[in-house]
Amino acid sequence: MPYPIFDRSLIKLKPLSERQHDMTLDDVLTLDDIPPYENRDLKEVAKRMTAARRAGKEVILMMGAHVIKRGLSRFIIDLLNRKMITHIGMNGAGVIHDFELALIGATTESVARYIREGQFGLWKETGRINEAIQQAGSEGLGLGEAVGRMIEAEKFPHREISILAAGYRLRIPITVHVGIGYDIIHEHANCDGAATGAASYRDFLTLTHTVFKLEDGVLLNAGTAVMGPEIFLKALAMARHVAHQKGEQINRFTTAVFDLQILGSDIHSEAPRSVPEYYFRPYKTILIRTVQDGGESFYIKADHQVSIPTLYRNSLEQLKRG
Repeated sequence: MPYPIFDRSLIKLKPLSERQHDMTLDDVLTLDDIPPYENRDLKEVAKRMTAARRAGKEVILMMGAHVIKRGLSRFIIDLLNRKMITHIGMNGAGVIHDFELALIGATTESVARYIREGQFGLWKETGRINEAIQQAGSEGLGLGEAVGRMIEAEKFPHREISILAAGYRLRIPITVHVGIGYDIIHEHANCDGAATGAASYRDFLTLTHTVFKLEDGVLLNAGTAVMGPEIFLKALAMARHVAHQKGEQINRFTTAVFDLQILGSDIHSEAPRSVPEYYFRPYKTILIRTVQDGGESFYIKADHQVSIPTLYRNSLEQLKRG
């Protein structure tokens, strides 16, 4: 006999108009909001991104939702428009914040407040993401493409700051890598676990297809401590497996981690299991293990509101140099 399950029909959603938002359009930075910050490694990463794109190579950005929540969507979208980024992988929270900003120009609720009230995540309009996911399942689309299509096709009022919509317009893959139960839309009665899994797994295979072409390219990991490193690791394992069968290699590429963790002076040697840094996946996976056979890695320790705009500025400077 199967175990009993929670009755989702008892869930009562409220409109987003009744929610207090911690982020609005006023918090989304403009392309002029670049701090006076210099970082030698950032300049080198921008140089390698530019060189990779001029050679027709891949530049992949694995990003957590805080890239959006720190107001940096316009920088990412402009890099997409300039073809400086060829693929973005984000988590499920990134989709939610991108969708809500495009729809109502606000996002982010107080978890501390709404979890006490029994209302956290239970907002009607946000659940429309599940509708897009169901369409993705029936049409064989990835999760990111389906949500980007909804935002663009329905002309959401603020779609100009949607990374998903930009990817859909430009035909640049924005893939979404979810864990069932991680995201607020999984609380909703219209969530179809099978459709979510199918759409996100298709996105994983799309990412793996891009990783297969990563030789001489760049992989950026911004603010994702679990999803980015773990998804990239498995995609790279699959890609290298097939490459080796063909007598090819995927080992000469650049990686960069953008985070705030203190990692010590040597980011290129694996920490012992006795110290906390060992368990920080971007460190051992992206900075060390995946580049140990010919690649090179960089660690950018700075607030995203400093590092991402500076990377953008440095990239534009490289482009101007021709």
